[in-house]
Amino acid sequence: MAKWGEGDPRWIVEERPDATNVNNWHWTEKNAQIWSKEKLQSLLLDFPLDTNAGQCKITEIEKCEGDASANNRKAKIIIFYEWNLKLKWKGKVFGVDKEITGTIKIPNLSDENDVDDLDIQFSVDKSGPEEQKLKEALRVTGVKLMKSRMQEYIDSLQSEFTQGMILPKKDGILPASNNKLTKLSTGINKCSINPNPPGTKPSKPKSALKTVTSTTSMKCKAEELYRALTNEYEFKIFTNGSGTIDPKVGGTFEMFGGNVHGKILELEPNTKIVQDWRFKHWPEGHFSKVNIVLEQKESSTNVTVTQTGVPEEDCDKTKDGWDIYYWDAMKRTLGFGSFLH
Repeated sequence: MAKWGEGDPRWIVEERPDATNVNNWHWTEKNAQIWSKEKLQSLLLDFPLDTNAGQCKITEIEKCEGDASANNRKAKIIIFYEWNLKLKWKGKVFGVDKEITGTIKIPNLSDENDVDDLDIQFSVDKSGPEEQKLKEALRVTGVKLMKSRMQEYIDSLQSEFTQGMILPKKDGILPASNNKLTKLSTGINKCSINPNPPGTKPSKPKSALKTVTSTTSMKCKAEELYRALTNEYEFKIFTNGSGTIDPKVGGTFEMFGGNVHGKILELEPNTKIVQDWRFKHWPEGHFSKVNIVLEQKESSTNVTVTQTGVPEEDCDKTKDGWDIYYWDAMKRTLGFGSFLH
């Protein structure tokens, strides 16, 4: 190995001032749950919700359930968050002294949803003309104000919480990709939706078709890895509850709201899985072919994915998808590996 200071370019690892996690190459994960709860509290408590019908403000965070984390993979920051919020508010209609109270529910604050798609529900504790007037005003103005506040949380999670996650190289310069922040579901859940009507002929992608490969080693037996890839319960776990699969030849699978889906072509227990596989935004009827090969070793299992027929512009996204949404997700949720912290 090159001596300290030589900087031999043949070696992947680079010298780092702290001598850890060289070249920002390993997956590191930082739990943002506590930080997020404190941030949401600071953003929401006493937040004014002024409308053309009256003035209101948030008085209490009754429920704040969920999780959040930030991950560094190959000098790219990836954020994950999923929250179910229930808030209390109070206010008055202009010219009326009666205090009106109610709740705000936000059940889907998640990296899988754009802020504009958030379901923000305003309700009142009692019925009456003033209550109805204020509720209707909140549904117009209040929703916009709440979406703006949620965007502030997301921006802060990306910019504030992730500070220092990518360490500088020897020369003190941060990698160029340090500012590249992405949601966990970017490239998966944000695909445009194009239906595939029955009987339509496959459309060929405009760009060239390429082959994507992904390899890794799992700290488990081949039968355990095969089961995770085919058993609906475990499939659902590592896909964050989004996956369904019918584990038989001819059976279908999907994940992330159907944005990835396909059909099983071959099954060789504990050894091989062959699938038709596609992103939903691909041209109608176009599928890539996925070959997953498992190789049992003494204390681990090697897995190799060869995916042919991938449109050239989606190759990087597809490769990252296997690494992040399959292998890293399995290591994190099913215990098939370990992460550096």
